[in-house]
Amino acid sequence: MHELALATSLVEQITSVMKYEGATKLHAVTVSIGKFSGIEKDALEFAFPLAADRTPAAGAKLKVKVSDMKLKCKACGRKTVAEMPLAKCGKCGSLDVEVTDGKEFIIKSMEIE
Repeated sequence: MHELALATSLVEQITSVMKYEGATKLHAVTVSIGKFSGIEKDALEFAFPLAADRTPAAGAKLKVKVSDMKLKCKACGRKTVAEMPLAKCGKCGSLDVEVTDGKEFIIKSMEIE
C-alpha cells in the first residue's frame, strides 16, 4: 500500500510547514488528488491517521477532493474530461491525447493553531 508512504510524506510536509509557522496543532488538512494519480482515496484516508500518530497532526481531519482527469486531444485540439480508466477524447474518440490535469497530489489548505 503506497498510500501509507504518501501519508507519511504528507505528514512530514505538514509538520515542516507547521514548524515554519510556529503552529503546534493541526485540526484539518485538505488535499486534492487526481483520478489519474494512482492514489486510492479510501486507502489514503485509512493511512493518514497511522502516519499522523504521535505527531502534531494526530487527530486531524483529512479532507480529500478528487479532481477529474482532463485531456487535450492531439487529433482535434479539444479539451475534455475523461472517464477512467480509458484516456480518450470525449469529442472524436482519439487515443492520441495529453493528460493536462488529474495526476496531482496537492495540499490545498491546512487549519492549524
